[in-house]
Amino acid sequence: MNERDGEPAAPVVDRGERSGNIAVLLVLALALVGAATAFAVMGRDASEPYVLALLGILAVVGVFSLFAGAIGLLRFAPRAPSNPLGAAFLDSLDEGAMITDADGRLIYANQAYAQLTGAETAADVRTVERVFSSDPDAADVIFRLSQAMREGRRAQEEVRLPYALDGSDGGARWYRVMVRPLNVARKDGGSGRRLTVWQLADITRDRTDQESSFQELQRVINFLDHAPAGFFSCDARGKLVYLNATLADWLGFDLAQFQAGDIALADIIRGDGAELVRSVRGQAGEVKSETFDLDLVTRNGRGLPARLLHRVPFGADGIAGDSRTLVLNRSRGEEVAEALRAAEVRFARFFNNTPIAIASLDAEGRVLRTNAPFLRLFGPAGDGTRLQSFVSEQGREELSKALSAAAKGIGEIAPLDLPLANAADGRSATFYVSAVQDGAGDGEVAIVYALETTQQRALEAQFAQSQKMQAIGQLAGGVAHDFNNVLTAIIGFSDLLLASHRPTDPSFQDIMNIKQNANRAAGLVRQLLAFSRRQTLRPQQLALNDVLADLTVLLDRLLGETIELKMMHGRDLWPVMADVNQLEQVIMNLAVNARDAMAEGGQLIIRTGNVSEQESTRFENTRGMPPGEYTMIEVVDTGHGMTPEIMEKIFEPFFSTKEVGKGTGLGLSTVYGIVKQTGGYIFCTSEVGVGTTFRIFFPRHIPKEAPVVEKKPVEEPEKVKDLTGSATILLVEDEEAVRAFAARALASRGYTVHEASSGTEALEVMEETGGTIDLVVSDVVMPEMDGPTLLVELRKTRPDLKIIFVSGYAEDAFEENLPENEKFFFLPKPFTLKQLATTVKDVLSS
Repeated sequence: MNERDGEPAAPVVDRGERSGNIAVLLVLALALVGAATAFAVMGRDASEPYVLALLGILAVVGVFSLFAGAIGLLRFAPRAPSNPLGAAFLDSLDEGAMITDADGRLIYANQAYAQLTGAETAADVRTVERVFSSDPDAADVIFRLSQAMREGRRAQEEVRLPYALDGSDGGARWYRVMVRPLNVARKDGGSGRRLTVWQLADITRDRTDQESSFQELQRVINFLDHAPAGFFSCDARGKLVYLNATLADWLGFDLAQFQAGDIALADIIRGDGAELVRSVRGQAGEVKSETFDLDLVTRNGRGLPARLLHRVPFGADGIAGDSRTLVLNRSRGEEVAEALRAAEVRFARFFNNTPIAIASLDAEGRVLRTNAPFLRLFGPAGDGTRLQSFVSEQGREELSKALSAAAKGIGEIAPLDLPLANAADGRSATFYVSAVQDGAGDGEVAIVYALETTQQRALEAQFAQSQKMQAIGQLAGGVAHDFNNVLTAIIGFSDLLLASHRPTDPSFQDIMNIKQNANRAAGLVRQLLAFSRRQTLRPQQLALNDVLADLTVLLDRLLGETIELKMMHGRDLWPVMADVNQLEQVIMNLAVNARDAMAEGGQLIIRTGNVSEQESTRFENTRGMPPGEYTMIEVVDTGHGMTPEIMEKIFEPFFSTKEVGKGTGLGLSTVYGIVKQTGGYIFCTSEVGVGTTFRIFFPRHIPKEAPVVEKKPVEEPEKVKDLTGSATILLVEDEEAVRAFAARALASRGYTVHEASSGTEALEVMEETGGTIDLVVSDVVMPEMDGPTLLVELRKTRPDLKIIFVSGYAEDAFEENLPENEKFFFLPKPFTLKQLATTVKDVLSS
């Protein structure tokens, strides 16, 4: 800016609006009126040349004015006076300023703009577009600025030119170009003019300073990146916001791909060491420093022993800020005192990577030092925190006694198994207290080792319960098997007596009562077999919604009028493999159990749905069920609920909360056995006064073909068929009563019967008869030689011989002992005379 007499230099171009002169207009008007009067006095002929000459002059002036107006040389609009304050401000700027109208015509340019663009006179001043038009590198920049000008918005760009705009030497230059709209209002309140302000500044020196600062910063970063020690910074969340090249190289990370927040402390520190680093606590405005000897973990999983000098500032609110952490490599060969280094590294690894929580204590039980597993188990231990505060109240006195014994130097202190404080889920730990004979000089008198036993206790309880249920199941299965033989004989001989007595016989009704009670006993035995999972199931592909829909009417009658039944069928339910009759028994038993729990009425909800693998881990009290895809049946009642003590025993046989004579205690045990034998899981949750929920999970069955909707077959009326025959049958049974009944029953139907009390005797009978046996009816469990072994021996000489196995156990219990693809028939005990005769007839005719 050139100054003269202390005032800013005048603008190079100032085409601002100026006011018109009314006197000039009046003179021109009077001249035209005078000329018209003179032409009128002169007459037409004399004045004609002068009139034509005047009109010609006016026409030339008019055409010239039109062209001058078109190129902006003349302005026809009324002009307002210029703003001297605004012009003085623009002239005082060090940056070049230029104002254009809506059509891009130059209105104003200050002296700084002229100097920057190399304009010496007003005629040399050019608009910004023209100034940069000769350089192709600036074409995109000027285009974007011009676009912003047309859209009436602010914009700023920086452009580098290989030369100076004013033609001076000095090499390449950087320029900053800004554009912004300017609306000038009229004094009469009308719409103003739309102007554009362009600003041009030479920022070459600023750019040079920035590049120098950037280069200096790069040097500092380069020094830090390639320092002989690692360095990182992490935020309060444990996320790395910076790490240097040395540490990245040690850990195997590509520094070029590092993004702040992508890597967590747990990703680079082995075990629970990350929690140890994050455990540093401080007051507002405080800076805490800690030293940790930990193992870092490289990207390929290898360990790297290191010492962390960790410093954390705390803000006014007490929240930890970004840390400054120096990392010293303690690998082999990195330190001079190799033996000392190796010993410290070994101890640090043991101390922080052991799964046992370790803490050193003073005489009052205050925690002095801890390792990472201690923080994971108990949480942060602040200054003055006593170990007793981490255990429940009933165990604090016992722990205090052990610590007092350690303070006295007693070496043999028994381990303590104590529940932890605030452990709603029953967490517990075993504490091992060891006295320190020669402390570290900071009041250390004891070392405490703590091992969490929560999961161990849960597994022990689960294993004990499983063993208990298995033992009860084996006992129940054995009793049921032996009892089935007795019931078979009772029912069989009852049938023989009924066959020889007429209904009018006085003894006929007594025999019927014997048979009916034997059948009732057989029902109890079937429930025992269901619990012990030794009954025969006929699994088939089922659609649970259809099975439950068929049971709705029966359940309504069973529940009565005071209980509302609500069925909620899940959509697109997955099929399952189950025995439809046994599944119906499960639902019926659960419904009866719910009805008895709602003596005054309530609501029973039976809900079905699909459970994904992820959802299977979110249900309450489903311990022991592996994650997977299941089809769930949920039975919810609003009854009186159960206490936890009762819930532990509900699946045990003969356990019942009902009055004597009102329940056998086998309902839920039967449900448990059927579900388990089907391959499913059943769990119960209950709250006293709220209700009980049973959840049954059946594994999802994926059919090889399209799912078949299971419909129960319509039972046809039983037809009377001929059960007599003339075949030769070998009856193998070790129970004499069962063998006697079966032999008489078959002989009464016309069959020739040979008896054997064991498998060995049966082979002798086969040899004596010379292979004339048509059918073998054999027990499964026998002394000397069981049924499956007998079948294998018989197949050696008679590969096409037909055989019927009878047993009180399930068919699956012995099927696995037979050769693959072996064909046989099965008749479960107890059976009636008619069932035996029908099965024999069907097998012989098959």
